[in-house]
Amino acid sequence: MAIGRESLEKVFKISNPKWRTAITKVEPNRIITRGYPQEDLIGSVSFPEMVYLLIKGEMPSKKESKMLSSVLVSFCDHGITPPSTQAARMIASAGSPVHACIAGGLLAFGKNHAGAIERSMMAFQEAIHRFDSENDLFNMAQRFVDYYLKKGAKVPGFGHRYHNEDPRAVKLMDIAQKNDFLGRHTLLALKVQDILLEKKGIKMNIDGANASILSDMGFDWRTGTGIFMIGGLPGLISHVYEEKVLESNFRKFIDIEDVYYDGISEKKVSHINDLKKSGD
Repeated sequence: MAIGRESLEKVFKISNPKWRTAITKVEPNRIITRGYPQEDLIGSVSFPEMVYLLIKGEMPSKKESKMLSSVLVSFCDHGITPPSTQAARMIASAGSPVHACIAGGLLAFGKNHAGAIERSMMAFQEAIHRFDSENDLFNMAQRFVDYYLKKGAKVPGFGHRYHNEDPRAVKLMDIAQKNDFLGRHTLLALKVQDILLEKKGIKMNIDGANASILSDMGFDWRTGTGIFMIGGLPGLISHVYEEKVLESNFRKFIDIEDVYYDGISEKKVSHINDLKKSGD
């Protein structure tokens, strides 16, 4: 007797799920995130610990929790100087809803703004992977620096347009040292700083510090910008709120007198008609 398809599917448990995830399972009256019931996590873990759990799939150690909390706080805000903050405030000034303002700010993150964290993480992780068998950290750091300087490129994670010494990076390295959290990536970053300081007078910036710390935690470099966004989101919200509450609507960031026109000279409409006739 022929076996029907339904019977075969039951025997071999054939299924065709449309989505696959190892993050959260949702059932009636039950939500399991990374193996934990969400109601048990509420009130039991901090927000940074929840971030760690979601991204890495496991609970952080006490040291990792402390360091990730410090990393997220260090990303909180940098005034109105970043393009993301300016974008969010301009959209708010136009009268757009809060979610649109925040989205505009987040969309402003790109290669030239917020992209440095991922470039730094990738550079550190590739360097450690490539020279993992070497015990001489100084030689590894020297090769790291030479690779970029020979190309005439900036070393990712070092130097800042506003700060000769980024106070956030200094504090993060201090916290890492006090918590005995100086791993291979962080030690490499410190050695690179020593070399660059001697050669160029350049010190580590916030991206270099956080890139090395996050790498020592085992975060993949492709999560870097996302973690940056988590830390920077409260700052964007505060700027949007300030813009909406304290500033006038349709606030001008520049006056028309400040605009220098560098286009073609004024033409008469009759010129268009002449062009049309010449094309006949």
